[in-house]
Amino acid sequence: MKYKLLVLDLDGTLTNSQKEITPFTKEVLIKAQQQGLHIALASGRPTYGIVPLAEELELKRYGGFILSFNGGKIIDVMTDKVLFEQALPPDVIPVLYQESQKAGVSILSYNGPYILTETPDNQYVQYESFLTRMKIQATQDFVHDLPQPADKCLAVGDPEALVPLEEKLRRELSNRINVYRSEPFYLELVPKGIDKANSIKVLRNRTHTKREEIIAIGDGYNDLSMIKYAGLGVAMGNAQPPIKAQADLVLPHTNDEDGVAHFVQSILETAE
Repeated sequence: MKYKLLVLDLDGTLTNSQKEITPFTKEVLIKAQQQGLHIALASGRPTYGIVPLAEELELKRYGGFILSFNGGKIIDVMTDKVLFEQALPPDVIPVLYQESQKAGVSILSYNGPYILTETPDNQYVQYESFLTRMKIQATQDFVHDLPQPADKCLAVGDPEALVPLEEKLRRELSNRINVYRSEPFYLELVPKGIDKANSIKVLRNRTHTKREEIIAIGDGYNDLSMIKYAGLGVAMGNAQPPIKAQADLVLPHTNDEDGVAHFVQSILETAE
């Protein structure tokens, strides 16, 4: 097979609107792994929010990878070994908390298998729990109770409320962290230099994979770097127009039409 590594975004790409992998997609991706294609799941989700999907696709059996926190942490699923990890500077976290408070939005992070927040009933915190299948741990002191190292924080709230916060944090902290939207209501606060393309570069060095042997598929703005970096950058049918414009290939199917499965099946048929 020409390709050796398939890097998949999760939400809007691998999973459907119910945040599930369909039986057809699972069947095709397991067949692809049996034929030697390794899979890396790349997402802004925390590690514990990706593990259930990695288990569904049997990545431990076939030698896949988890690229959590948009590549801030890379795990070899077969060995459970952490290949790479970069955390937020500890002194930045109180600033992120204070500025989120001033902006009137919630902030969350992760404590092992739990979502840590002072606002457990916030609708966007609840959505993160649904998305990641992680339970919420309420705290009265976010900064004190957040374990270190912390791989990322997430400011969540109404999109218009996040605009001034995003602008201020970029203006004042852009030399120390990356600030960007993964959803209109999600403001990602991650270590400087972390994105999905950089995580693929790290993985390439570990797996001795050539750039032209990599396929990356995504739909959102945080997928753009890996789509542009991969040997074959693919945009979903439901991808944002600027993402489609930068991709080598745009799929005719959406995430609710098994777009990934149809594409991978065509790759397998070509390799036969």
